[in-house]
Amino acid sequence: MDNLNSFDRVKEAALYIESKLNNKPQLAIILGSGLGPFGDHIEDAVAIDYKDIPGFPVSTVEGHAGKLICVTISGKNVLAMKGRFHYYEGYEISQVVFHIRVFKLLGINDILVTNAAGGINTEFTPGDLMLIKDHISFFAPSPLRGKNIDEFGPRFPDMSEAYSKKLISIAEDVAHKLNIDIRKGVYAFAQGPMFETPAEIRALRALGADAVGMSTVPEVITAKHAGMRVLGISCITNMAAGILDQPLNHEEVMITAKRVENNFSTLVKSIIENWDI
Repeated sequence: MDNLNSFDRVKEAALYIESKLNNKPQLAIILGSGLGPFGDHIEDAVAIDYKDIPGFPVSTVEGHAGKLICVTISGKNVLAMKGRFHYYEGYEISQVVFHIRVFKLLGINDILVTNAAGGINTEFTPGDLMLIKDHISFFAPSPLRGKNIDEFGPRFPDMSEAYSKKLISIAEDVAHKLNIDIRKGVYAFAQGPMFETPAEIRALRALGADAVGMSTVPEVITAKHAGMRVLGISCITNMAAGILDQPLNHEEVMITAKRVENNFSTLVKSIIENWDI
């Protein structure tokens, strides 16, 4: 499995995508669980099925459509992923982040990652949107493990600003102008697919986490390794285990994501409009 992310395999996928595009992409967006409908509001888009892209895994989770959408939004050429790949689906960690390196070879240097997350901060409520200011990745298998691919980045990349402070500031200004309440916090990665236990949530809160989810962190590590700027947004779709006296389920995640779809779409489109590419 060591060659899954070899430079040649990434290049093959990038060349295939490039052959299908009318414009050179400037920005990539990854749409998490239940957030894919953002892509449904995009017109005149070029759509590519993941299964047709060499080396690309295929999404297997409800709420992940498995399509790459290329479109112009506010004058910027955007590649949007409707669905991502998760470690819990059984993929190698190199497969989970394969698309990030493909984006880099396509000339994309900026990326917006979104996800559905469980709220750990008790001041949060389901439906809140949270800008990710940092993450906790202790429980993530490193996507950089193994021989370093020097074409993408250094052996020991700096992670002191995994999420661009400048992009966070732009997103905060946009949310304020749109009168959309937005939180800011630390996102913790959990491998899944089971939801966390109440004891695990208490431990994550003690470590400083505000939200928890099963994605994003491996992608962000890979993006930073490749010198990309990252903005992350979590949709708080449920409160994490032990905070409310009720069991957790994926259906609640999907319902809440649907409820905030309009606010989320409006915010993302305005952020893209103000993005300083």
